[in-house]
Amino acid sequence: MRHIRFDWAIKKLLRDKANHVILAGFISELLGHSIKIESILESESNPLTKESKFNRVDILARSTQGELLLIEVQNDTEQDYFHRMLYGSSTLITEYLNRGEAYEKIKKVYSIHIVYFPLGKGDDYVYEGRIQFQGRHLDDQLELSSTQQELFNQKAIHDIFTEYYLLKVNNFDDETKDSLDEWIYFLKNSEIKEEFSAQGLTEAKDRLQEERLSKEESALYKQYLQDKQYENSIISTTKAAAELEGRNKEKRDIARTMKQTGSNLEFIAQITGLSLKEVEELY
Repeated sequence: MRHIRFDWAIKKLLRDKANHVILAGFISELLGHSIKIESILESESNPLTKESKFNRVDILARSTQGELLLIEVQNDTEQDYFHRMLYGSSTLITEYLNRGEAYEKIKKVYSIHIVYFPLGKGDDYVYEGRIQFQGRHLDDQLELSSTQQELFNQKAIHDIFTEYYLLKVNNFDDETKDSLDEWIYFLKNSEIKEEFSAQGLTEAKDRLQEERLSKEESALYKQYLQDKQYENSIISTTKAAAELEGRNKEKRDIARTMKQTGSNLEFIAQITGLSLKEVEELY
């Protein structure tokens, strides 16, 4: 049984109110507490949702508690991705605070990122980032006062700040140890096993089947897959060409150095793999 890719589901099916339970299930499993979605929003921070040929898709939801839930899927390498994560969450905070409102009205933001490229240095597949303030001299943690807890209805400082969740899907070894792993498996393989029972996946098993797509949706989905395949082909070709050019440059640099030190040209060609003519033309 084939299921559609999660990034395409974000673009189309998960925006339907009837399918909010799928999105809410994924977020609930990730955060470790129950989330219910009130509505799907459009935001200045996620302007690419309507474009089918970008390698990034995102969806912004508001929970019944008023929290902002940003889920972003990134397929291709971006070295400054951490910076863009910060920009996206910061934009949401300012965008949803009305001018003149007190700072206590700032919305809680959960910034969730699903990446399919090797971002940063780390071998885990689920990373969490929360703000905490650690004492430099006493090594204690700064906490909200009882008055602040009552005033803001928050238990800890990190409940106010944005929480970041980063899923490095390709690091997952396909062994499902808990319900969140079942979601990671689906994100990586676009497959939902019959025994999977994580929140949201029960509904996704049925509603995200390829065969349930209408003719129009099926055509759009096939075109989307073809676009992705074409983009991946271009990226692979570009990377391969860059690697080849890098190896050739290294050979020429070695040959140039050997030539400058007076090595025999035929010997240089033999060592580097360059033709004799290529060695002769080096300056």
